[in-house]
Amino acid sequence: MAVLIKRAYADAAPDDGCRVLVDRLWPRGVSRERAALTLWLKDAAPSPALRTWWGHDPARLGEFAARYRAELASDPAAVAAVERLRALAASNPTLTLVYGARDPQVNHAAVLRDYLADSSD
Repeated sequence: MAVLIKRAYADAAPDDGCRVLVDRLWPRGVSRERAALTLWLKDAAPSPALRTWWGHDPARLGEFAARYRAELASDPAAVAAVERLRALAASNPTLTLVYGARDPQVNHAAVLRDYLADSSD
């Protein structure tokens, strides 16, 4: 299963495969045509309370990742979203998780990608 992450502000490419937006909010200034999404899975994103607490603070990334993973494993809507992502990854050569955050290393999509890889074993 090839799961990639890519900013919503980067151009879509044919090798992105199945593109899924994993944010609760639509990325500002990105048209639906430019986003070229297969699906928008809001429930795969962190809860609003967790996202607000984190504030994309790199110093909180470890604690954020632990809390986000707990949400992904326990919240029924998040569990369903993860299962949908697993199904898409199984039926497509490439799954690209699209996110709006600025930092390519400090973002929830990277945590989600790692969670999908860890839980697929």
